[in-house]
Amino acid sequence: MVHNIQTKVKETNRLLRKQSLHTILEQLDGYVMELSNNERRNKYHKMKQDPYSFYRGSAYLFYYDVTKIPFSFHTPPEDKPTWIMGDMHFDNFSSFQDENGNNVFDVDDFDEGYLGSYLYDILRMVVSIRLLADQQGIADEKDRDELVVAFLKSYRKKIKKFAEREKDPTKLNFTIKNTKGPIKKVLKKLEKRTASHELHKQTIVNQQGEREFNREKDKLAEVTAKEYKEMKENWDQYLQSLPKDLYKGDEHYEIKDIVKRTGAGVASTGLKRYFVLVEGTRAYDHDDVILEVKEVRPAIPAYFVPYNKSFWETHRHQGKRVVATEKAMHHKADAYLGYMTIGNREFYVRERCAFDKDISPKDITEKKPLEQSVKIMGKIAAKVHARADQDIREDLLDYHSEDVISETIEKNKDAFIHEMVLWSRFYKRQVEQDYQLFLDWLETYFYHGANRS
Repeated sequence: MVHNIQTKVKETNRLLRKQSLHTILEQLDGYVMELSNNERRNKYHKMKQDPYSFYRGSAYLFYYDVTKIPFSFHTPPEDKPTWIMGDMHFDNFSSFQDENGNNVFDVDDFDEGYLGSYLYDILRMVVSIRLLADQQGIADEKDRDELVVAFLKSYRKKIKKFAEREKDPTKLNFTIKNTKGPIKKVLKKLEKRTASHELHKQTIVNQQGEREFNREKDKLAEVTAKEYKEMKENWDQYLQSLPKDLYKGDEHYEIKDIVKRTGAGVASTGLKRYFVLVEGTRAYDHDDVILEVKEVRPAIPAYFVPYNKSFWETHRHQGKRVVATEKAMHHKADAYLGYMTIGNREFYVRERCAFDKDISPKDITEKKPLEQSVKIMGKIAAKVHARADQDIREDLLDYHSEDVISETIEKNKDAFIHEMVLWSRFYKRQVEQDYQLFLDWLETYFYHGANRS
């Protein structure tokens, strides 16, 4: 009898969670994102690789869960929100070159930028640290705890310095001079890379002597005549969105070629993405510029956190929201950042940077280099939270986020770390359980059930 009851309890618990997963996947990917069955298949193929990939592709499940928990260290979401990255995880940090030509390491994905508690970024990041560490062979729970603590302490200390005005977030960036370990190694490798690296990687010079995309390259595909025409017809919207002081003249942005970019990302699978080759300076063939035009939808946190009317009114265009988030968080942002609309789809535009490079997985198979990396990421996370309110209109944020965050954490900094460590342990296990439910759901429903096609 007891055994029968225990079985029913476990089965019921599992069924209810699986039903929640089903509802969220159907509502967000199907109804809200309007992904086709084929697009969903591609996305889920990436998510099924391992628990970390599943976590990266299911931010909506994360927000569905965490927005229902009254964590002790939230800042008031209605009164004192922070401009958050929205999808902060280990793989959303990488190198790039700023508009002054400096190679820097920073956050690199702003599609989910929104206003909400800073804690959502922190929570998402610490779980990703645990999942990645496990994937990289760091099996000891104590070691994973220490990695989470390293990130949290680094974040707390840097936020405190910003709040006390010892450091200025608008003047802080992370270069080869103030980094260590794998991040320093990434930046060191880039010293030999030239600005034409990406151009030579993605394009060729054809028999007519004109540069075009190399269609033989993996993940590049031909656009339809309709797509090419629509891009050309709407290109002026993008040009109008560029800051006048950074505008390089009409000829510089003249379109030479367009291709689809396929197979990139996890969460963004199914959204339109293009590479556009523009002229640059006509006198030189090697300074053509590759621009990435990426479709964007409303930020995932927006479906779960309190509605912010002022933010929505200011950023009605989702491409504009992403551009504004990047400019708010980066000391020196990409000079090609802009946005446009094609039909009913909204896009943002940025340069396909020749200096974009991630940390190599082979460089973080041990605890020490991973710890070096997460400490720097903690500082970067503090910087973007403190930096984001510096240029914003005062009717959106009339206070410094770092002051509110630091005041909240410093009330009991040890309890803050303790709560984050315990919760990240729990939620890592939840992600692993959800991953198994997801695999089961794919086989029993998505592949062979209602979504057969």
